[in-house]
Amino acid sequence: MDNRLYYGDNLEILRNREYFPDECVDLIYLDPPFNSNRDYNVLFQTESGTDSEAQITAFEDTWHWGETAEATYRDLIIGAPAKVSMAIEALLNLIDRNQMMAYLVMMAARLVELDRVLKPTGSLYLHCDPTASHYLKILLDAIFDPRNFKNELIWKRTSAHSDARRYGRVHDVILYYSKSDEYVWNEVHTDYDEAYLKRFRHQDDDGRRWTDGDLSAKGLSGGGYTYTYKGVNSLWRVPLESMKQLDEENRLYFTSAGGIRIKRYLDELPGRPLQDVFTDIAPINSQAKERLGYPTQKPVALMERIINVSSQEGDLVLDPFCGCGTTCVGAHKLKRRWIGIDITHLGIALQKHRLQDTFELASGRDYAVIGEPRTIEGARELARDSANEGRYQFEWWALSLVGAKPIGGQPGSRKGKKGADKGIDGIINFFEQDDKGKAKARTVVVQVKSGKVSVKDIRELKSTIESEKAAIGLLITLEPPTQNMIKEALEAGYYESDFWQRRYRRLQIMTIGDLLGGAPFDMPPQHGTHQKAQRFTPTGKDSSGKSQQRLL
Repeated sequence: MDNRLYYGDNLEILRNREYFPDECVDLIYLDPPFNSNRDYNVLFQTESGTDSEAQITAFEDTWHWGETAEATYRDLIIGAPAKVSMAIEALLNLIDRNQMMAYLVMMAARLVELDRVLKPTGSLYLHCDPTASHYLKILLDAIFDPRNFKNELIWKRTSAHSDARRYGRVHDVILYYSKSDEYVWNEVHTDYDEAYLKRFRHQDDDGRRWTDGDLSAKGLSGGGYTYTYKGVNSLWRVPLESMKQLDEENRLYFTSAGGIRIKRYLDELPGRPLQDVFTDIAPINSQAKERLGYPTQKPVALMERIINVSSQEGDLVLDPFCGCGTTCVGAHKLKRRWIGIDITHLGIALQKHRLQDTFELASGRDYAVIGEPRTIEGARELARDSANEGRYQFEWWALSLVGAKPIGGQPGSRKGKKGADKGIDGIINFFEQDDKGKAKARTVVVQVKSGKVSVKDIRELKSTIESEKAAIGLLITLEPPTQNMIKEALEAGYYESDFWQRRYRRLQIMTIGDLLGGAPFDMPPQHGTHQKAQRFTPTGKDSSGKSQQRLL
């Protein structure tokens, strides 16, 4: 199975046997959204139901009990494995119909499918917080079997937290399960802490650091070897021949008190075996180089640790709630295949740009995107899908076709935010050179229209270009432009680029048909549209092959 991104509800996608046959995935990591910041009492308050319909497809960190949750609960009772049905029924009797139970019902349906697609040698890591981790563990025990529970991992996600009248909440929980006893496990070690390193206070003449260890077998079960070596009689851990060998290799330490101990060299130790508390992986803070502005972004180092431990090169890694794509990035970096699923076109767009920035991967060439419109009629269906905020989904998808950053998009939500957008749906940045030879950022402003268009739209975009001092304006339309629109756009003139030694039409119109047909948007090479991910294999070349290093 090749690298893929799927747009849509992950439950529907996981249930598709053509996409996911049985036992096809080697490793699963998921970080399902849940609004743990809400008042705990509210999460357990019984809901009326119909007026709080569970828009599960929104994944907006809030869940409600409604028709969708009720239907999913009934499906689990009827069709899920017996232990899962019993667990769900017991939880409902305990918790009642509320936001917490809606979350657990929706998660149970997805975990059943994730169990189906996981290979016998595979593992699953579920990232959550203590608000719901104990309930999720009950579900996981019912689905994966308690005997396949391996660890409750603790990740310290922040340094300190001030919470009123309780201990500061600074950690997340990662529940780790295997599919069977034959799961992949690669021993991974971390660096020793400073306190441990201080024990290696001795040095040989060649600079090798060492600490001393006991050679006596006194008190150990199994006995030892009694003999005298260089005047010291004791019960030793090693036989006489081994003691002589250690001495020849300069591995014995003769103490001032007349004892003999063994030298343990620091450079021969593999490191500290991984423990179930992770305090050495920093969270994504405002200064982190990999920060992309996604609210629940996890560090790549956390993903790399999990992927290194529980998979091999070439294995397939799945993240069904992939957000900004950290799991896919970590998998690709470690030479694994990957699949990500996200419920918004904004999330898919962010992942496309991240993969481009980090590895120079292009959708359609290096990986497939399933679920995006491929035809004009498909684009119309997306725009008309009012139940799933189709207006915004269409807008974000259209912007991704030209590499534009959405204005007002809320990651993890199906809804955009309108208001002070100044008539701009998206922007594209590029660099020019000022008269002193320094880099100067310029902007392309983009508007997207999914309905009828007229010359009025061109005049409004022209006004926006002028007020924002933008270099170029682009209007993306679903419907074809009128002749008056084309004429008005031509009258806007040209943008002259001294650095690129070209001129570009100041106001351009592109239809969805143009973009789906592969027509390029005529502008200087892009740079820095999105908050850029760190490049894994930098080339120093832009899409035209011309270096921008002296500009940057």
